[in-house]
Amino acid sequence: MSGYNPQAAQHPVFARRTALQAGAVGLLGLGMNHLDALHAATRVEGKYAAVEPTAKACIYIFLSGGLAQQDSFDLKPQAPAEIRGDFQPIATQTPGIEICEHLPLLAQRSNDWSVVRSLTHPTNGHTLGHYYMLTGRSVTNPGFVGDRKPRPGDWPSIASMVGDALPPRNDNLPPAVVLPERLVHWSGGVIPGAYGGQMGRRRDPFFIEASPYGDPMWRGAYPEYTFPNQSKKPPGSPDARTYQAPNLKLPQGLSPKRMDRRLDLLASIDDQRRAMERSAEGRSYDLHRQSAISLLSNHKVQQAFDVTRADDKIQERYGRNSFGWSLLMAYRLVSAGVNLVQVNLGNNETWDTHGDAFPRLRDKLFPPTDRALCALMDDLKNSGQFDSTLIVMGSEFGRTPKISHLTDSFFGPGRDHWGAVQSVFFAGGGVRGGTVIGSSDKQAGYPAADPQTPDNMAATIYHALGIPKTAAWYDDTGRPHHIYTGVPIDGLLG
Repeated sequence: MSGYNPQAAQHPVFARRTALQAGAVGLLGLGMNHLDALHAATRVEGKYAAVEPTAKACIYIFLSGGLAQQDSFDLKPQAPAEIRGDFQPIATQTPGIEICEHLPLLAQRSNDWSVVRSLTHPTNGHTLGHYYMLTGRSVTNPGFVGDRKPRPGDWPSIASMVGDALPPRNDNLPPAVVLPERLVHWSGGVIPGAYGGQMGRRRDPFFIEASPYGDPMWRGAYPEYTFPNQSKKPPGSPDARTYQAPNLKLPQGLSPKRMDRRLDLLASIDDQRRAMERSAEGRSYDLHRQSAISLLSNHKVQQAFDVTRADDKIQERYGRNSFGWSLLMAYRLVSAGVNLVQVNLGNNETWDTHGDAFPRLRDKLFPPTDRALCALMDDLKNSGQFDSTLIVMGSEFGRTPKISHLTDSFFGPGRDHWGAVQSVFFAGGGVRGGTVIGSSDKQAGYPAADPQTPDNMAATIYHALGIPKTAAWYDDTGRPHHIYTGVPIDGLLG
């Protein structure tokens, strides 16, 4: 666990100037409501510009369910049949790097991306695996329950950390966005880890819910690549989900001028609401309302969401499905100025290939992912944004080395949960293309060299975005908490 110290989170390191400023809050008799102004002043004076960033924005692609490392970016063709599976490796543009034959477009672009084949953490459970990989922490906070209910005591998400630490690039947009849906378990529970947690609800990322919850027993990139959760026990009705960008149109009869007058009225009403807005909940309400107003009034923002009506050629390149539309929306949002976009490719556990794994990966999951991810990379390159946009793609864990067969639910075999090792994809934003970091053993079961943790993955994101190692976030009592709990992955960023 290179460089990881779980106690470091409780003892952040601060510059002397920052410590003096924080101490002045109490010495001058200022309240906690002055901390935001203090933080803003610190940013203006350059604290958050102390590290030269390699990226201005990050797109974190999350494959909920668990991508099989040995069937994607870490094939083991010399292993026994019950381990190597059905897929063959193919050569990439980079000599010596091979990936799955069903990712041909990514293979052609290997000089633009890297893979870490040795990320590890200590759980095989979906909920805790999500928690580790969405918060960038490989230990739980005291009191963590893990019952699919986000709680105020949870670690903050990577999205919340970035949203709080960096100044906005566009005042009309939230600094951190999650799309196209919240990760909701089939039982109805909400997966923790994607929220503000200890930072408070007002620092939750902004959720764009363009993908309806629907029947959770349907998986995949609908409508083109949908499939039932259990092959032998499919849902009784077809998958009826329709991808729809949020309706950001102004109500009929409400012109921009009339909206301005309504905002003036809101301002006068706010004078009567000052007492409530001194509370954390009040500030949270105010921030979300301001975000909604900005989204309603900004034409470029509206255009960013309207992906299902994009030009036919654009939709053809990305794919007319939930994966393609989501990555197109992510491209438009970072282009418009969002600092971090988390894209959930598929509803909760879409990549949970316990059975029929090989036909599902080959026919339903790899094609839309390969296509959309490469379209995203191409558009970033063509627009001059690739070198300033970090792309990270991972799951809550990998899959077991040995193939198994749940005959009651599936026609064919698959792999079970495996937290001991997974492969994580990186591109753009200062990443050294054509690079492999770390390795797994002969069975893709455990790290064989250079093990990495979720903490190191998160630290890589923070470092690329220019967040200094001494940076901290502050809770509602004014206590500082270290942002970094790991070290950036060595050899990944140029």
